[in-house]
Amino acid sequence: MRESGILLPVSSLPSKYGIGCFSAEAYEFIDQLKEAGQSCWQILPLGPTGYGDSPYQSFSTFAGNPYFIDLDCLISYGWLTKEECAAVPFGDNPRFVDYEKLYSGRFLLLRKAFLRSGIEEVDDFQNFVADNSSWLPDYALYMALKKENGERPWTQWEDGLRFRNAQLLDEKRTELAEDICFYEFLQYEFQRQWKELKAYANKQGIKIIGDIPIYVSLDSADAWAGKELFQFDENGYPLAVAGCPPDGFSATGQLWGNPLYDWEYHKKTGYRWWMERLSFCYSMYDVVRIDHFRGFDEYYSIPYGETTAVNGHWEKGPGLELFLKAKEVLPGKEIIAEDLGYVTDSVRKLVQDTGFPGMKVLEFAFDSRDTGSASDYLPHNYSTNCVVYTGTHDNETATGWFCHGLKEEEKQMVRDYFCAENTPDEEMYLTLICGAMRSVARLCVIPMQDIFGYGNEARINTPSTTGDNWKWRLLPGEFSPEIRRKYADITRRYGRTGKRQR
Repeated sequence: MRESGILLPVSSLPSKYGIGCFSAEAYEFIDQLKEAGQSCWQILPLGPTGYGDSPYQSFSTFAGNPYFIDLDCLISYGWLTKEECAAVPFGDNPRFVDYEKLYSGRFLLLRKAFLRSGIEEVDDFQNFVADNSSWLPDYALYMALKKENGERPWTQWEDGLRFRNAQLLDEKRTELAEDICFYEFLQYEFQRQWKELKAYANKQGIKIIGDIPIYVSLDSADAWAGKELFQFDENGYPLAVAGCPPDGFSATGQLWGNPLYDWEYHKKTGYRWWMERLSFCYSMYDVVRIDHFRGFDEYYSIPYGETTAVNGHWEKGPGLELFLKAKEVLPGKEIIAEDLGYVTDSVRKLVQDTGFPGMKVLEFAFDSRDTGSASDYLPHNYSTNCVVYTGTHDNETATGWFCHGLKEEEKQMVRDYFCAENTPDEEMYLTLICGAMRSVARLCVIPMQDIFGYGNEARINTPSTTGDNWKWRLLPGEFSPEIRRKYADITRRYGRTGKRQR
């Protein structure tokens, strides 16, 4: 069955409160997806974000981002008023998220709602806390301690807190009880609202494709409460951190800074933490895309304290064993393997052996900086078991890429391949979309910006930069009936309505 979907982060939805959230506009977007003939909505990670606002650097791999809680819902409960919400400045430009204003304003409102909610006495809340006891108490305590410590990461706390002295933590649980309950409340409301939205999407025939980073942030409850999961020294600091080596795109590589897993420990436990993580993900999403899938075959290890990725080296990951366990524990669950970049034969074999679809990005097929894998991304080389994109959240938009990111000889390669000699530069995005749609890939996912043909002013993220990422938003009414009809026609033309073809 051939399907298609649209990639749009929740944060990029329209709303009157500064950022996309689980509001009426989210339900409207699901209706629009259905009208446009789509069967999938791919989002980015939903976790709470810290410095740099990246959804790939979260305070918890299990928690949800309080920014996405719908304030109108809290108004309807009587926990907030319209006047209180209207009085908070969320930013002046509906096209872009103003994270500074969002941070300073939204949490004050959420705190008011919590204090008025009487949530501690609600049976559903108590059941939620009990049902999530494997991660929620540590997360809520972690966030309360971060607040008490001026938002500094746990690696900068006093030793008793860093090393989780039992007596001291008990004292803090009593001292910070209100704050801890507040962070539990945020997770309760986040999950309640998200699961209602997901249920609505599923009812409309829309599957949610979630996204999980392979790694967790060093500044996270996961790392603080589960040091045994990672490669830490006796002083509680990472022995090495994650990243990517230098290549044609970066002379110094990418230094992500995430702690690396102690895979021997995970193996001894039957990959218990990973099974818990994946099981939780499937309570949230219909399909899970795992970022940086090649890290399960080999991972790049950079000594802690390095300022670039130059001095890193490759280590062997858990390989197929982890995914055989996942298929045993979670049979029939769908995973998309993000196998982009320099793909070795062993990575290809791992993806093949798992049976998971890999990713194909059209932009990667015509880049002169190719490190040996460009032919993998040409549509005539695809198998059906893959997911094709024009680009991802990390790439230039299709228009920005073609008009400004390519050399003239690369542009000509694209035109020759798609027989588009006379197509104006600014219309080549449609050529790329149709090229992706008519490929044999089982699933085609197009970033929302490419459907409009927008340039790089609409780019979501530029890797290895901070300050201007994760901000772009859809405007109210922008995904118009005319555009939806046009896109539905393209979807039907290439047999991607999610219905079996005769």
